[in-house]
Amino acid sequence: MIEINNLHKKFGKLTVLDGLDLEINKGGIFAILGPNGSGKTTLIKSILGMVIPNAGDIKIDGNSVLKQWDYRNQINYLPQIANFPANLSVNELIAMVKNLRPKEVNDQDLIDLFGLDLFLDKKLGNLSGGTKQKVNLVLTFMFDSDLIILDEPTTGLDPISLIHLKEIIQKEKEKGKTLLITTHIMSFVEEIADEIVFLLDGEIYFKGTVAQLKIQTEQTDLEHAIANLMTKENV
Repeated sequence: MIEINNLHKKFGKLTVLDGLDLEINKGGIFAILGPNGSGKTTLIKSILGMVIPNAGDIKIDGNSVLKQWDYRNQINYLPQIANFPANLSVNELIAMVKNLRPKEVNDQDLIDLFGLDLFLDKKLGNLSGGTKQKVNLVLTFMFDSDLIILDEPTTGLDPISLIHLKEIIQKEKEKGKTLLITTHIMSFVEEIADEIVFLLDGEIYFKGTVAQLKIQTEQTDLEHAIANLMTKENV
């Protein structure tokens, strides 16, 4: 579904992506992992067209998406920070996003699932971080799209909401959707990811299943496997 070839990106003198090659097959849950500054966010934003690479190409379903825009209608994106207009109510924000994106929506089931009915008329500036994240999730999953990109989706969620998030992700996978997820929560990755992609210094150092990484690093848990991989690559 996604083909990335020889992707390069610099910000000034800082090289963020250094000839990155990556293929993501259609269907499944892929965790994009790496320390801060590894290039995860730049990679995601390049796929979304929010960052223009210096060189290389990105194809989705065989078509180059560089400097295109219409392909984004088949992507649902959850940003890491829910930066909403503070003066709007939750209802007003949902209505605005519906108007901006003319696709069939299923927002009420998500509103009910995350218990947001009592907050619909409240201003976004008055909501807690966890409640804003629930609104963020509603805005992301209320549209039916083939590719779903989630940047730190667990941030601020209570245990019940986290369970609901996992259920939604699994249901989307069962529909044949492709999900890219960035997170620092290794237990979350270990539970839901079909494959992981580990980035370091703008390059891919590992791509495969959690089980394969554990075997490669001779570790029994993902946190130690990732730490082992980073240690070996920096020796």
